[in-house]
Amino acid sequence: MDKYLIIDDEPVAHEIIKSYCDKLPYLSLAAQCYDAFEALEYLKKYSVDLIFLDLNMPQLKGFDFLRSLAKPPKIVVTTAYQEYAVEGYELDVIDYLLKPFSFERFLKAVNKALQTDTPLTGNDSPMTDHIFLYEDKKHIQVKLNEILFIEASGNYCKVILENSQLLTRTKISEILQKLPDSRFIQVHKSFIISKEKVDSITGNIITIDDHIIPIGKLFKPQIEIFLKR
Repeated sequence: MDKYLIIDDEPVAHEIIKSYCDKLPYLSLAAQCYDAFEALEYLKKYSVDLIFLDLNMPQLKGFDFLRSLAKPPKIVVTTAYQEYAVEGYELDVIDYLLKPFSFERFLKAVNKALQTDTPLTGNDSPMTDHIFLYEDKKHIQVKLNEILFIEASGNYCKVILENSQLLTRTKISEILQKLPDSRFIQVHKSFIISKEKVDSITGNIITIDDHIIPIGKLFKPQIEIFLKR
């Protein structure tokens, strides 16, 4: 069982994170700290596997706390400030959760950090080359290398393939959980794209074949990281 530590100056944030963690049988609460100094004192005596770290805390900020650790455990940042995402990844942060975040998004971050295989998470196994999507009362096998992008449309999602498309009554968040992070990225609340199919990125626009896909404001940090790799 992996031990986790919450570092956040907001009690409500502690409640949300703990309630999410309580749903995961492989996580055990080590401690709850309300500022970075309290966390430093705890870590002098005990070790943990995972830290949920807020950034905007009094006295010692989250990233300054992180820099002070000689051998930091896995770190998942939880914050209301998207502008620090790039800096976080430079410090080897596993994931960056922008408040408020859903349980599904939280679960994906935990699975990425601990490399678990909870069914709701995406699968980055090299053997993964397809997913199944439900359309017209049947489950259809879709090859990942044929997907250009996915667009949310009301209660449905359009999956645009190289030579066709399908319409599935599935939330975009549910499809995202099925896709490997190494090959797909969400760039807008209504769009997921295949990284390998991108032709160009100009300003807030992504071009894939003849398709124009917008970049959402909240997703810009992820695009900046994608461009640096």
